Amino acid sequence: MTGSRHYITTTIPYVNARPHLGFALELVQADTLARHRRQRGDRVRLLSGTDDNSLKNVLAAEAAGVDVREFVDRNADAFAALRDPLALSLDDFIRTSSDPRHRAGVERLWRRCAAAGDLYRKEYEGLYCVGCEQFYPPEELVDGRCAEHGTEPQLVAEENWFFRLSRYADRLHRLISDGTLRIEPAARRNEVLALIAGGLHDFSVSRSHTRARGWGIPVPDDPDQVVYVWWDALGNYVTSLGHGTDDPAYDEWWAADGGRRVHLVGKGVVRFHAVYWPAMLLSAGLPLPTDILVHDYLTVGGRKISKSDDETAVDPVALTTAYGTDPVRWWLLREVPRVGDADFTTERLVARADADFAGGLGNLVHRIVTMVHRYRGGAVPALGTDRFAVAPLLDACRTAPARIDAALADFDFRRALDAAWTIVEEANRCIDATRPWELARAERQGNTSAAERLDAVLAALVTACRVLGDELRPFVPESAARISRQVTAIEGVLPESVPLFLRSA
Repeated sequence: MTGSRHYITTTIPYVNARPHLGFALELVQADTLARHRRQRGDRVRLLSGTDDNSLKNVLAAEAAGVDVREFVDRNADAFAALRDPLALSLDDFIRTSSDPRHRAGVERLWRRCAAAGDLYRKEYEGLYCVGCEQFYPPEELVDGRCAEHGTEPQLVAEENWFFRLSRYADRLHRLISDGTLRIEPAARRNEVLALIAGGLHDFSVSRSHTRARGWGIPVPDDPDQVVYVWWDALGNYVTSLGHGTDDPAYDEWWAADGGRRVHLVGKGVVRFHAVYWPAMLLSAGLPLPTDILVHDYLTVGGRKISKSDDETAVDPVALTTAYGTDPVRWWLLREVPRVGDADFTTERLVARADADFAGGLGNLVHRIVTMVHRYRGGAVPALGTDRFAVAPLLDACRTAPARIDAALADFDFRRALDAAWTIVEEANRCIDATRPWELARAERQGNTSAAERLDAVLAALVTACRVLGDELRPFVPESAARISRQVTAIEGVLPESVPLFLRSA
C-alpha cells in the first residue's frame, strides 16, 4: 500500500451537555484534512470520541437529577450521532468511560510514568476551576475569575498524585522551537514557548475518590484516588490504538517512523496538548505527536459558544436539518479564519450558501451543462488546438490542486477554498469573455472558426467542473459528488485531447 500515514484526531469533549457548533467546527476541519489526504493517496485514520470521566459531567448529571451513567451515555450518544449530519468519515470513536481499550491503556501509561520516577504524592491546596478541570495560580486569574469561563474557582485542599512536569521544560522548549513538535499557527506556538520559558510547575494528576464522586478510572494500586480527567482524556490518542493491549494499530499509527500524528485542538486547551501531553509521552518513553493544529472559537453575539449556555449553544444537527450538511460545512470552512474568532448567525450561513452554492457554484455548473446539451447535444467536444480565451481557466485548473495542498498543509481552510474558487471565477470570466451563445450563432451561419472556438470553450468549462468536483470533495462531499455526477452524465470519458495534467487521478 502506497502513501504516507496520517493519524488525525479531534479533542474529546466533555458530555455535560449536548454538542454545539463550536465542536462541529473541529470535527469538520479534521474530516476535511482526512478526506483530502485519502484523496491524495495517503493512508489515514481519523479519530474522535467523548471525555466521559469528568467531575463536570457528574455535577451536570446531579443538577439534572439523572443517574450519572444514564446522563453520560445519553449525551455521548448525541456526539457519536454527529457522524451522519456532518458527513464525517470517522474511522474510530472512543468513549473513555466504556471503551475497554481505554482503561488498560491509561493504566499502562500511568505505570510507565511511575517507573520513570515522575509520579509522587503530596498534600496540596489550590484554586480549582471545574469548567477547565484545572488548578490555577492566582496570577493566571482575571479579577479572581477563570479567564475561560468567567467563574470563581473553588478552593480545594487534598492529597493527590503529582507529575514532574518541571523535569521536561527544557526538552519541550527545544522540541517545539526546532519544529519536531509543530504547533500551528505561529502565534499559538509562541504562546506555548512563552509559557514554558516562564517556568513549568508539577501538576496534580489525581483526585480523591470522594471528590470525584467515585466516577473515573482508579489510580493503579491506589483505589482512594481517581486518575485526573485530563491525564485520562489525553491518553485516548494512544489507548484507542490499543496501547496496553496486543492491538497492532498502536505500532502502525503511533510508534512507526515516518507517519504524521496530528491533533486538532481549540485554543483553550493548548496547554494540555502542547505541554502536558508531550511531557507525559516523554516520561513514558513514547513518540510525540508531530503536529498540533489550533483553531480559535466560534462566537454568538461576541460570546464564545458553550454547551451549557442556552443563548450561545447552536445545535449543529438542527442547522443541518434546516439548511443541509454542505452549507454548514461550507460556512465553517469558508468563513472561519485561521487566526481569530468567528461570529455565527444563521443569516450569515444562509447568505454564504446562497451566494456560493446557488449563485456561484451551482449556477456555474448548471450553465455549463445546459450549454453542452444545447450546443453539442450532450457530447463534450475535444479541446483541440485553438485555446481561444481559455488559457487562464486551464491554468487555474492546473494550479489549484497544489495551492489547496499548500493551504491545508498550513491548516488554512479559507485559503484552500479560495484556491478552488479561482476556478469558479475564471470559468465565469471565460463565459463572459467568449460568449458561447454568440459562437453558437456564428457556427450556425457556417463559421468553422467559431465552431472550433466553441469546442475549446465547452471542453475547458467541463474540465473546470470536473476539477471542481474532485477538489471540493473533501470540503463538501455531497455537493462535489453531485457536480461529478452531472459532469459524468454529459461526459462519459474525458476526450483524449484534454491534456493529461487536467485529468483527475
